[in-house]
Amino acid sequence: MIDRYAREEMKNIWDLNSKFSYYLKVEIAVCEAYAKNGKFPKKDIEELKKKASFNIKRIGEIEAEVRHDVIAFLTCVNESLGDLAKYMHVGMTSSDVIDTAFALQIQDSGKIILKDLEDTIKSLKALAEKHRNTVCIGRSHGIHAEVMTFGVKICSWVDILERQQENFRHALEQIRVGQISGPVGTYSNISPKIEEITCKYLGLKPAKISTQIIARDYHAYFMQSLALIASVIEQFATEIRHLQRTEVLEVEEGFGKNQKGSSAMPHKKNPVLSENLCGLARVVRANSLVALENIPLWHERDISHSSAERIIFPDSLTLVDFMLNRFNGVVQNLVVHEKNMLKNTEKFGGIVFSQKVLLELVEKGLTREEAYRIVQRNAIDAFENDGDFRVNLLNDEDVTKLLTPVEIDEIFNKEEFLKNINTIYSKILDL
Repeated sequence: MIDRYAREEMKNIWDLNSKFSYYLKVEIAVCEAYAKNGKFPKKDIEELKKKASFNIKRIGEIEAEVRHDVIAFLTCVNESLGDLAKYMHVGMTSSDVIDTAFALQIQDSGKIILKDLEDTIKSLKALAEKHRNTVCIGRSHGIHAEVMTFGVKICSWVDILERQQENFRHALEQIRVGQISGPVGTYSNISPKIEEITCKYLGLKPAKISTQIIARDYHAYFMQSLALIASVIEQFATEIRHLQRTEVLEVEEGFGKNQKGSSAMPHKKNPVLSENLCGLARVVRANSLVALENIPLWHERDISHSSAERIIFPDSLTLVDFMLNRFNGVVQNLVVHEKNMLKNTEKFGGIVFSQKVLLELVEKGLTREEAYRIVQRNAIDAFENDGDFRVNLLNDEDVTKLLTPVEIDEIFNKEEFLKNINTIYSKILDL
């Protein structure tokens, strides 16, 4: 992942030094498991823990010769151990180290994502509460539909992101598995008891079965959860982009005092953060497809998944971490133009009240078809001629013979659209 999108805490988990540190953690845990099981002397393993070390440059030198990164790692570590090296990697295969260490990296990364989700949800809830009664227009197909509040819109985002939080927790727990089962997973040279003890030391669950590797449906499921988070962030960012259009101008991303929007046009304030989030979401989704393609490996294992995972996992976790933090900043600094929101609800003399008028005419005795025809005629005229829907109704004899001017005014009361807002909030924020 390029540094531009890498936050330090996540970046540190996936750098080369960390990878080998996780490898060493697994190898030492296996040694400790052997000691606890009475197979290795405890004092020797304690000494091994103190002495075991590696040097990235040296690993690179060895790998250039042996063409195997785990062997290069083990050779380097063994150079620091002397006679104690005999306790390292006993009965294990490379995948025992790689997949178990990989699980630890994912768990540590997942903790960061969970914190990001919690912080972002908190910011969204604050925004929703602030705008509980901020009147705005709801849109379907991009067209004005009926009146709602901006807070209700944000409540839907809270609900969506909390659902993704739950999904992610489940996916993270699913992938909390390790393996120490040896070649093709038969425990032919290592006891299942060693796997059990090792995984307990590491805070993992032993895989129920492994075929030299942990099955990749675990990883695909996890990657889908990241793709879902990225996709809903894109959903929110897309909405902000639409609402920031000049013709709408209901919200704007925060704009710094010395910020510049365009190299050519000084007046520009562009939704660049939201656009950036939409672009990054595409990468995470694409990576999730690669994870699906990693599932069908040859026989008990091959390594076609390995090269891809070196890219898609650190990149996707880094990106989702970045996206959540960037989106959280957008939410916290969002400029809400309440006057423009209100003004947009009143376009064309309040044509968004058309259903209210229709229902009232039906209540007065018209068939639904008759009422629809009358209301649509007046609404379309206002829309096409930049007119006033309410004025049209007051001048329509088919309407005025059934509704008085006072009754028509009562229909155009925005509060009628908002009478159940608190019921919605009770399910999202007021629990």
